Amino acid sequence: MTYFIWSLPALIVLAAIVSGRANATVASVLGLGTAIPVAIFYGPGAFDAAQLTQALLRGLWIGVVIAPYILGGLLFWQVAASGFKARQHAGATQLRSTTKPVAMTSIAKRRLVFFACFLIGPFAEAATGFGVGMLGTIMLLRHLGFAPRHLIIFALLSQSLIPWGAMASGTLLAAAYANLPATQLSMYVAIPVSLLMLVWLSLFWKTARKAGIGSSVWEYFRELLWVATGMVLLLVATRYLGPETALLAAYGPLIVIRYLLDVRPARNEAWRIALKISPYIILIGGLAVTRLVPVLKNTLTTLGRIAPFDNLPAWSPLLHAGTWLIGGALLTAIVRKQTHFLKKEAKSAWFTGQHAVLTVFLFSMMAEVLAASGISGQFATATFNALSEEAILITPILSGMFGVLTNSGNPANSLFLPPQVALAVQAGLSVPAVAALQHVSGTSLGFFSPIRMSIAASLAGGRGQEKGAYMTLFPFALVAMVLLIGFAMSIIAVGTLN
Repeated sequence: MTYFIWSLPALIVLAAIVSGRANATVASVLGLGTAIPVAIFYGPGAFDAAQLTQALLRGLWIGVVIAPYILGGLLFWQVAASGFKARQHAGATQLRSTTKPVAMTSIAKRRLVFFACFLIGPFAEAATGFGVGMLGTIMLLRHLGFAPRHLIIFALLSQSLIPWGAMASGTLLAAAYANLPATQLSMYVAIPVSLLMLVWLSLFWKTARKAGIGSSVWEYFRELLWVATGMVLLLVATRYLGPETALLAAYGPLIVIRYLLDVRPARNEAWRIALKISPYIILIGGLAVTRLVPVLKNTLTTLGRIAPFDNLPAWSPLLHAGTWLIGGALLTAIVRKQTHFLKKEAKSAWFTGQHAVLTVFLFSMMAEVLAASGISGQFATATFNALSEEAILITPILSGMFGVLTNSGNPANSLFLPPQVALAVQAGLSVPAVAALQHVSGTSLGFFSPIRMSIAASLAGGRGQEKGAYMTLFPFALVAMVLLIGFAMSIIAVGTLN
């Protein structure tokens, strides 16, 4: 009975989401509201008001550190990506671009689709999150005359690198839950993500063939090489720049190179594109310098540094990527002499990101309450006693289910990551590897979320065709699950050898 009561926060969150009557924000409020009395009255040890306050403040601080990545990324993207003046005519231009398919060779179409799915889409998602990668992919492809059922799959493929989405805010949050450096966790996350890239690439090949843009074995190899190059560059950028800006820094040059190779623009057109993307170049370059020059990095880290909790991320305002994103948006608006639009853009960024920000705060506080009260640790002990290290084999299933239902890895991480870390310590397994398994299971399997599917179908003009898309996705979902279970088995095998 005690373990059932301890499970109530997770069960309440799950029930709220499954009911379809509550969004993630409401579910997180209900989860936190359940966790507090459960911790106070049914926790394994004494949990008084002072401890509760401390746990809530810790969760609040995690939210303070993460929120600027989300809101700053949205604001910068809106200011820099489209340009205020161009937006006035965007609706008419988009309408015209979708009324008549553009004549292109099959290979040219295929390369544009690959460019949109595996380069532009992930880049846009890394800068902002919230499905913007799907929007960018659809905008590039909907004039090519593909059937909506194929556009839906192409849009979803933009979500392939979701652990780095929204300036890696979810990964930073997971690192805080696990008390790990974000860079270390991200390097481990790259292992299962690289395996899953083979699944997404296979899905692309099948969909492209059905969409009438099949190609030769050489083109398949070329695409595999581009994906592999992107992953290697992403690993290097993550190692030296941190996960926040790694994907932008790694994929920015790849996008430029691919564009030049495929389009071969005239000098004037190349210059126009360079001016358009200059805010990204300056921002990424500045962030890279602050992280690669040791003296500068140390100086910016210490200036104004706030660290109220020893084992939680500190806030260094001059080094924080969120500060740079907000500053970059302001500077871009000033240079373009369009500061009068900033208030509108700030409201738009808040409107888009408010639920994500609120859930970060609420789920972080819930996770801290469950950890501080000892409930997470007791769950880990009971699970280890019952299943030993094999307990992590159910992680892809359980966390993947939460990811599919909530379209986010944050709820699963807040509920399961602290006990998973405790379990890893007790079982002698690699803590970063177990944390990576948990994080990727919750985030990457969200690829199959009905919420994400609904967004993709709406953008692709394919409402009512979701069932057909799921029929295509189902075998790939099974393969993805098997790969993650295989990764869990490898963690156990390595831990046993040690």
